[in-house]
Amino acid sequence: MLDPLPNDYFMKKALQEAEMAFEKGEVPVGVVVVIDDRIIARGHNLTETLNDVTAHAEMQAITAAANFLGGKYLKNCTLYVTLEPCQMCAGALYWSQIKKIVYGAKDIERGCTALNTKLHPKTEMIGGVLEAECSSILKRFFIEKRNLN
Repeated sequence: MLDPLPNDYFMKKALQEAEMAFEKGEVPVGVVVVIDDRIIARGHNLTETLNDVTAHAEMQAITAAANFLGGKYLKNCTLYVTLEPCQMCAGALYWSQIKKIVYGAKDIERGCTALNTKLHPKTEMIGGVLEAECSSILKRFFIEKRNLN
């Protein structure tokens, strides 16, 4: 069996999604969902575009992955996201029974670990993958947003 692709590879794909969000004026968070080294879903924040506070990148990707798989559980999937999931997204990931969450930048104020949000007992979480790149796009977005106001 081939070695699985490294976390960096898929985080770079999530960063491409974050760039798309950035270009739309959305908070630049991107995500991909992977099963057996294959991307089955992608997403980025659409809260401004859809005027919907629940339209986070993870929520978009969870729905797309479930549709792809034909069921609500993501038991054999890994979610790669550029920013640590918030409490809402962590709750949805809990219910999806996702196997693994890999995130880039830590959200020290609103992230699921800061708020002690429980994940599914079988979910593994890894943080800090391409953290500098993931943090950089967020910083760039908020600096530009401040300069426009």
